[in-house]
Amino acid sequence: MSISAEQVEQYKQEGYTVLESVIPSGHLEALRSEAQHHIDLMHAEMDKQGSDTLGISHRDKRYFISNKHPDSEALQSFLFSDFMAEITKAILGEDVYLFYEQYVIKAAEKGMKFSWHQDSGFVDFEHQPYLSCWCALDDMTEENGTIYVLPYDRAGTKELVPHVREESTNDKVGYHGDDPGVPVIVPAGSIALFSSLTFHRSGENTTPKMRRSYLAQYSATPMGNDDASKGTTTLAVPFLKGGERVAAS
Repeated sequence: MSISAEQVEQYKQEGYTVLESVIPSGHLEALRSEAQHHIDLMHAEMDKQGSDTLGISHRDKRYFISNKHPDSEALQSFLFSDFMAEITKAILGEDVYLFYEQYVIKAAEKGMKFSWHQDSGFVDFEHQPYLSCWCALDDMTEENGTIYVLPYDRAGTKELVPHVREESTNDKVGYHGDDPGVPVIVPAGSIALFSSLTFHRSGENTTPKMRRSYLAQYSATPMGNDDASKGTTTLAVPFLKGGERVAAS
């Protein structure tokens, strides 16, 4: 089993739990191999637009690369794998949908921080809380910009709060307190699970190596907004129905 009953209970009570060294080595290497390819494609788009910034991605600092699985057998195989079915079913129940997926990568030595936020703060339509699976593709430390999570009791809320856009970075910020949070210091192949209502942030990468992570998000009901002009668009790809797989790895 990749996830225990105790970890499921921690997720429910505190808003997060951490699964150490659970990603199979084949999947881990495949996720890593895809990362640089997509960075190169983003650089080409930045060149085309004559900009070093695309949304909240900044050249040679940090990258958010979203929803590339339709063109990637490696990503599909990971997202709809047996062990991800086990994890998502334990948290969400018998019905599971792929909601969103993206690489979150910090460049070496000058990888930018990311401010306190709830993932739901970036979704521009009403929705039920969903599951974020933050997958460590490298060993994670405070020095290379790991994430910090804020348990529900320390945040003082389990509800979505208003977020304010930070002009210098385009980040949305929802927590303004002084609690530093709990650092997720884990080896590569680990997964931090947290609710879309759990506050989290990440530090700067001050090491000479890139810090790579992959975020896979799942919901218990299909959620989406078909009109991109009105906000976030989502995938709503069926994964489990009645506890059985409907999306193949």
